[in-house]
Amino acid sequence: MNELGKSKTPFVFLIDFDFQKPLIWNWEESRTNILWQTPKWSNFTTKTQEPKDLKWKVHPVYYGRYKKAFELVQKHLHNGDSYLLNLTMPSDIETNHSLDEIFSISHSPYKVMLKDQFVCFSPEIFIRIEEGKISSFPMKGTIDATLENAAFILKNNTKELAEHNTIVDLIRNDLSMVADHVQVKKYRYLDHIKSNRNELLQMSSQITGELPDNYYENIGSIIGSLLPAGSVSGAPKKKTVEIIKEAEKYDRGYYTGIFGVFDGSNLDSCVLIRYLEQENNKLTFKSGGGITFQSNCEQEYEELVKKVYVPFA
Repeated sequence: MNELGKSKTPFVFLIDFDFQKPLIWNWEESRTNILWQTPKWSNFTTKTQEPKDLKWKVHPVYYGRYKKAFELVQKHLHNGDSYLLNLTMPSDIETNHSLDEIFSISHSPYKVMLKDQFVCFSPEIFIRIEEGKISSFPMKGTIDATLENAAFILKNNTKELAEHNTIVDLIRNDLSMVADHVQVKKYRYLDHIKSNRNELLQMSSQITGELPDNYYENIGSIIGSLLPAGSVSGAPKKKTVEIIKEAEKYDRGYYTGIFGVFDGSNLDSCVLIRYLEQENNKLTFKSGGGITFQSNCEQEYEELVKKVYVPFA
């Protein structure tokens, strides 16, 4: 990535959570391996497809398994080993749509399909680099948008506030490793997401800093130093990732990794959440949420299940 950045050669990249299977392509060759769309760019032409009713049956992870993991996380939180941990689990899915069809009908700022492996329709930006400025947009805080006064409830929930502030502080520190004059530009704004199962409000903030003039020569090093994404790991990162491994006991793979595109000057990327994976004709949706010492196990489990959806316009 540093070599391509130095020559200002456009490229596409995909990095898994554990940094074990990173992939990189030039824009043209990416068409044969991965289909992708960002708010600005895309490598495919949208196909007109006959609509058919989406059948979508969710078999969530067994509550007992989740509760056991949650209790382990709480033990570490109360010991001070972590302040915030993103706990995720897999849910089995039955549907009458293929990965290709789900990719086609979904609407999201970022869409990615690694052929015969996974589809991701992510609402969360990882980082953007535009004209020498780097910005991150951590997303933390979710509520059912159909509840009366949902926005007020979300913004005034003490647990959600603590979780969001922890992530904002973590990302501010992360960006300070690679940029100067880091500041919070937008604080706790809300996005509305409509899906086949429900409607959600999600809370994000924008943190921005200034990169050195030759940042493109170190584009890979910049990305690498910010991984894993703070919103899908926690704080402090190193110890929290160790606890994640102990609690989750499954392979996240590309889920909660990142996808991005570099156009030779600017960069856009997303966190790989809202993620449906295929293996041996079995479909698995991976989802989760941030856990603090104030978290309630049943509520967090319900949030995990609510996030198992396909977003529509």
